[in-house]
Amino acid sequence: MKILEKNTIAQCLGTKITRLVIHAPLIAAKIKPGQFVVVMAKEQGERIPLTVVDKDPVSGSITLIIQEIGFSTRLLSAMSQEDSVYAVAGPMGHATPIKRYGNVVLVGGGLGIAELYPIGRAMKEAGNHITVILGAKTKGLLLLEEKIRLVSDILHITTDDGSYGRKGFVTGILSEVLNLADAGPKPVLVYAVGPIPMMKSVSEVTKVFGVETIVSLNALMVDATGMCGGCRVKIGSQVKFSCVDGPEFNAHLVDWDELINRSRAYIDKEEHICRLGR
Repeated sequence: MKILEKNTIAQCLGTKITRLVIHAPLIAAKIKPGQFVVVMAKEQGERIPLTVVDKDPVSGSITLIIQEIGFSTRLLSAMSQEDSVYAVAGPMGHATPIKRYGNVVLVGGGLGIAELYPIGRAMKEAGNHITVILGAKTKGLLLLEEKIRLVSDILHITTDDGSYGRKGFVTGILSEVLNLADAGPKPVLVYAVGPIPMMKSVSEVTKVFGVETIVSLNALMVDATGMCGGCRVKIGSQVKFSCVDGPEFNAHLVDWDELINRSRAYIDKEEHICRLGR
């Protein structure tokens, strides 16, 4: 599947984020907000799950945004326009339940902002009032601001270092938004996607206010078809697979501590592989 476009959209603080447009007509015709694809850059490479940020069924293309973290994402980022990735499989996972809720708050952090855009667009098209809260380490790592602004009724931006928007974290603004709900329509849904600690904090805030909250979990995946069990997560009293049962779950039922521990399971091995360059 050929890479039609490639460009670096952010690079600072040792972080590089790349946008790829890939020719995948069957996926472009079927993919819905909230779903993802699994990409193999090379035949000998790993399978990595990636969010489809945008699609064009007419040209048969899908848009992916990747951050260089481990060996496989670096391999994919190093490919050039006109190169072909070995395989793209999808759509994977369940689509976001899109309907007219009323007042919806969308919270995105880091690379999770890329996933938030198609959901925000679909929610807006369904007639919802959309408040978006975006968080990034610094201004240079804030993604898709202009696109998200187009689907937002209210947009708040925070940066850890105060280089843009308000200095602080998304949960600070989220608490203010929920506290001010008595002055206007109460949010009936909060949707959050981003780093696991951020989603955990969002869940803790919304639980106090009794607001339904959905999170999209980025648990470790190997097979992405429910066969390996690598992405298992504990939801309430049940064990679920984020690839086939998710990736979206009720935030207030997620065992966050277990998820955090599992997400760190292979860090040392990934760092070793990156040092070897293989």
